[in-house]
Amino acid sequence: MNITLFKAFRNHNFRLFFWGQAVSQMGTWMQRTAVYWVVYEKTHSTFMLGAALFASQFPSFLFSLFGGVVSDKYNRYRVVLFTQTAAMVQAALLALLVAFTQYTVWEVLSFSAMLGIINAFDVPARQALVYDMVEQKEDLGNAIALNSTMVNTAGLIGPAIAGLVLAKYGAANCFALNALSFIAVLVSLWRMKLPKWVGGKQTKKVSEGLHEGWRYLKNTPSIARVILLMAVSSLFLMPYFTLMPVYAKEILHRDAAMYGYLNSFTGLGAALGAIFLALLKSGANLRRILIIATLIFGVGLILFSYAVIIPFSLAFAMMAGLGMMLQMTLVITIIQTQVSMEMRGRVISYYAMAFFGMQPLGGLLIGFVSRYIHAPATLLAQGILAIIIAIAFIPSFWNEPSKIPSVE
Repeated sequence: MNITLFKAFRNHNFRLFFWGQAVSQMGTWMQRTAVYWVVYEKTHSTFMLGAALFASQFPSFLFSLFGGVVSDKYNRYRVVLFTQTAAMVQAALLALLVAFTQYTVWEVLSFSAMLGIINAFDVPARQALVYDMVEQKEDLGNAIALNSTMVNTAGLIGPAIAGLVLAKYGAANCFALNALSFIAVLVSLWRMKLPKWVGGKQTKKVSEGLHEGWRYLKNTPSIARVILLMAVSSLFLMPYFTLMPVYAKEILHRDAAMYGYLNSFTGLGAALGAIFLALLKSGANLRRILIIATLIFGVGLILFSYAVIIPFSLAFAMMAGLGMMLQMTLVITIIQTQVSMEMRGRVISYYAMAFFGMQPLGGLLIGFVSRYIHAPATLLAQGILAIIIAIAFIPSFWNEPSKIPSVE
């Protein structure tokens, strides 16, 4: 069957979630953009940019498996309500720190680590909750793609606003606006009418839940390979965005506004990729598209590494964003549509571990390498590596069936 762009909006709960998250995600992107700019402004160090990524995401790696068990064992709606409230408090406290104290970069990184812990429990529960929000399961693939479209459109708008706010009013206002943006998602959650929660298999210990998820992946290699691709990409490729402040300031010789525009064009490419996925017909082979997305990502990074003229830099940033977000969305779509319901939270937690765990290590690696060969050469190496990774996965992905499910 054909999948129309907004088909999933006929599901009331998902529609509420979409619009609430649309506002909140713009604030999230503003905060993310501001944190990296603040760190670079205070240190002028690419290694510290990697440390900022490490601080925000390594805690998610440490706790994401526990987050997956919590998602499967407890009411996901209540978990998400709690984590979103906690993230709002974190943003408000960060705004107060920057506005009213002589803060250090290490204090900012500590707040980033706090958010990383929150995300470890939020991501598995929130991703799995999307399934519960979609009453008509034939709309699930479209809902996942629309959710990604929303996140990436926010990634287009949020950094652009952040760049302007940073240049005129400072980072504290970015953090304060993010705190206010959580009101929208909390209101949307309160207005939902979800079916009565029925817990999955109750394990006696958290460790048993983790072992069950691991055994499931061992017995389902087609899913394990997809998560492996995400882990490799997160380690070596995705941390490229930590070098964006360097490009804005040192290569293009511009200010925070240009940094925001670079992030926004990355978000524009990502949004276009998500729209493409939302329009895919049932029967499309997602693993083949995943290989193509990785190739696009690599070519975009290579071209961006050579770009010193602003229009070309923006265009190639958009291309890299297209490939990166296609890759991320395809992986979560395959997981959401192919993993059994009772194991979904735990498998998503392994996805979160691959995503949040490898990126901070990659951020430190990219920051360290770029100190010696500089940002353009680092991005060039990442682009070449992306192409090598895509070629390496072709034998196992190209002919392996991976379809958008059709319930009708």
